[in-house]
Amino acid sequence: MIRKTELYEFAVIGGGMAGFCAAIAAARHGARTCLIQDRPVFGGNSSSEIRVTLHGAAAFHTYAKETGIISELFIEERARNHEEITENGWTNSVWDMTMYDMAQSTPNLSFYLNTSVYEVVMKDDTTIQALMARVAGAETEIEITAKLFIDCTGDGVIADLAGCEWRMGTEGREEFNEPHAPERASGDTMGNSIHFKAKDMGRPVPFAAPDWATRYEDAAYFYDQGRAPYDIRSGYWWIEIGVPWHTIADAEDIRHELTKHTLGIWDWIKNRDPRTKELAANYALDWIGQVPGKRESRRIMGEYFMTEHDPVNRTVFDDEIAYGGWFLDLHTPGGLLAATSEHASSEGYSETTEYAVKSYCGPYGIPFRIMLARDVDNLMMAGRNVSVTHAALGTVRVMATGALMGQAAGTAAAIALRKGIGIKEVTTGAMQELQQTLLRDGCFLPNAENRDADDLARQAEVSVSSEISVYGTGPESRDYLPKLREWSESGERSEQEDLLVRRRGQWIAVSSPQIDSLAVCLSNITDQPQEVEALLLQADHIWDYRSEPEGGRLDSCTLAVPPGGRRWIEWIRPAGGGKRLKPGSYVRLDLAANPHVIWHAAGTIIPGHISASEMGGGKMRRYGKGLTMSYRIAPPQQAFGGANILSGVNRPYRYTNLWRSDPAQPLPQWIQLSWETEQKISTVEITFAGHLFREYHAYGPFYRDPQCVKDYRIQSWTGGEWRDVIHAADNYQRHVRHTLPGPIRTGKLRIMIEATNGDPSAAVYEVRCYE
Repeated sequence: MIRKTELYEFAVIGGGMAGFCAAIAAARHGARTCLIQDRPVFGGNSSSEIRVTLHGAAAFHTYAKETGIISELFIEERARNHEEITENGWTNSVWDMTMYDMAQSTPNLSFYLNTSVYEVVMKDDTTIQALMARVAGAETEIEITAKLFIDCTGDGVIADLAGCEWRMGTEGREEFNEPHAPERASGDTMGNSIHFKAKDMGRPVPFAAPDWATRYEDAAYFYDQGRAPYDIRSGYWWIEIGVPWHTIADAEDIRHELTKHTLGIWDWIKNRDPRTKELAANYALDWIGQVPGKRESRRIMGEYFMTEHDPVNRTVFDDEIAYGGWFLDLHTPGGLLAATSEHASSEGYSETTEYAVKSYCGPYGIPFRIMLARDVDNLMMAGRNVSVTHAALGTVRVMATGALMGQAAGTAAAIALRKGIGIKEVTTGAMQELQQTLLRDGCFLPNAENRDADDLARQAEVSVSSEISVYGTGPESRDYLPKLREWSESGERSEQEDLLVRRRGQWIAVSSPQIDSLAVCLSNITDQPQEVEALLLQADHIWDYRSEPEGGRLDSCTLAVPPGGRRWIEWIRPAGGGKRLKPGSYVRLDLAANPHVIWHAAGTIIPGHISASEMGGGKMRRYGKGLTMSYRIAPPQQAFGGANILSGVNRPYRYTNLWRSDPAQPLPQWIQLSWETEQKISTVEITFAGHLFREYHAYGPFYRDPQCVKDYRIQSWTGGEWRDVIHAADNYQRHVRHTLPGPIRTGKLRIMIEATNGDPSAAVYEVRCYE
C-alpha cells in the first residue's frame, strides 16, 4: 500500500456540480485547492454515468438561467457537443470532458478521481485537521490536510464523520407550519432514480424482458398516476424508488430494484402500451444507468435552517450568495411503489390547482449561513446536503442551484484564507466583498448590485454608435433571433392557445414618464362585441408575479373589441390621470379574462419583455415559456440605451439593463466609456447578451447564441487616434475577461463590435474596467 501526505488550503469532497464549482472558484481566487471525487468523472448526477439534465430557475422563470462558472460550462458544452440533450438519459462524455478540461486548465487546483474519504481526523471537537482517503484500484492512501473543508458529497459523509448534527426524513407540520409538510414527522425521503436511453434503429426491433424484470399490465398505473412515458427516446425522472429502503444504507438494493422496474417499463412501452408500442417499434434499448441519482439523504444543520417559507416569501437575507427558482418539487415517498407519482405530475402539471399555486416560487435569495456547519468551525457544505427542511429541499436541491452555492462557497473560502479569518467570520466581516466578487465573476444576486469601488467604468460617461427604439411588436413580426421564438412555444402554436381564459400580463420597459398610447392586437371569435378590462400596473421586476404589485394600479380602462380577427385596440393616454411613470422601470399591461377574445402572441421576442398569466392565489406565472404578447407603444421607448451597461445588473431584472444597437445600422457598432481624466486600465471585463432565455436542455447541438458577440476589439484613445489593445475573434461565451498586454492610460475606451453569432444588433449587459 502506497501512503501519501498532501497539504492544501482548501479541500473539496465531492465532484458533483456544487463541489466542482466550489473547487474552481477557490482555485481561481488563489487558494491551493484539492478536489476529491469518488467516481471516475465529474458532474455527479449530471455526469454521463447518471445522465440527469441540470435544472434550475430558468425552467420556470425567463432570463433566470444560472451564470458564473456553471454558465461557462453550459455554453462550452453546447458549443462542442454534436448531441442534443433531453431531460434525462442523453448526457454523453462531451459534458464529462468539458468539466475535466476546465479542472485540468485551472491553476492552483489538484484533483483525485476514484477516491473515497473513509476517515476524518479532528484537531479538536470543532476543527477538522485532515482527511484519510483511498484511491480505488491504485492501492494508495492519502492523508489530506487543509485549513478549510467543504462537504459536497450529497450524503453529508464528511459532516457525519466529523460529528455534525444532521437530519434525514420529513419534518412535521407542527415544527415550522410549512404548507407542504405532512401532519406528522417521519423518516420518509425522496427516492433514487436511474435512467435509460433508446436508439432509433430505422427498422422494427424486438425486446424481451428477462424473467426477473417487473411486469406491468395496467395503463392506469402510468397515465392516471403521473407516470406518462413522455419521450420514447429516454427517461424518466419518475423511475424512482426510496421508501421502504434507506437511500444511503440500502443504495445497492435500490439500484437492483430500479433496474428490474426500468426493464419492465421498457417492456411495457415496447410490447403492451397501446399508446406507445407503435412509436417504439423501431427503438432499441441502448443504455441503462447503473449508478442511481439521489435526491435526498442527510441534511446538515447549519448556522441558519431554511424553511419552505423563505423561498415562497422571497426572504431577503443580508448574506445572500446565490438564488433558486425551481418549484417546491417534493416527490412522493416510495416513487414507483407509491399510489401516485410526484403530485404535480399526477395532476397533469396543471398550472392553476391549489398545489401548483403553493409550489410555484422564486427567484429567491439563498443565505450563506445554510452552508456553514453549525458544529464544526472549518466545514462548509453545498448541494443537496445544506441546512434546509425537507420541504425547502424540494426547490434548492436541483443541480444548477447547487452549482451557484458551490461557487459562492469556494469564493468565500478563498476570501477567508486571504484575509486570515475563519469561514464563519465571512458572514459579518467580508460579506460585501463576497457578494461583489460573485457579481464580478458573472453571477447574479436578486438583492445585490455592482457597487465595486475599484470598477473604473462606474465613473465613466457612456456613449454609443446607435440604439434600438422599442415600438412594440405584432403577430406578423418575424424574429431575427429565431430560436428565442421557437423555444417560447411547444411545436406549432395555435391562436386558440392565446384565448384570454385567464388574466394575462405583458411587461413593458419604459424610459419616459408618460405614455401617449398603448395598443394590443386582439381577435373577437364571436359575432357580438366584447369588452376586456385593461390594467396598467407598476412592476418591481420581471419576476414580480403578484396580481396586484405594491406599486399599485396606475390606470385602468375597458377596451371594446368588435367581432373579427387581429384588430389593434388602442388605449389613449394610459396613466394620464396624473400618475407619472418611473423611467428605467417596468410597467405591466394586464388584460382581464374573457374567453371569447384572443390576445395574440407576437411573432418575435423583445429581449427583457416577458408575459405571465394568472394562476390563482393572487399570483401569476410565466406564460408560454417567455412569449412577448403583441402590443404597440407611443412614444417609442429608449429601453436599450448605453447607460444600461452601468446599471450594476447583468441581465433583465428591474429594467432591461442591456444596450442594443439599432439593427437597421450595419455592424460594426460601438459602445464608449469616457472619463474626465485619464485612467490607468489593466483589465477589461464584458458581459454580452445571450444564454439566459431558457434552461440548459433547450439549447441544441453546436449551439452559439446569436445574441452573443463573436468578433470585437477593445480600443483606447491614445495620441489622438483609436488604437487596438485587444482583438478577439470567434467568441461565444457570455462573460469575458481581458488582461491587457500592459497597463494603458486613457480617457476613452471603446468596445468595437464587428460581428455577432447571428443577431443584427450588438448587445452588451455590462463593461467593467480595473487598474
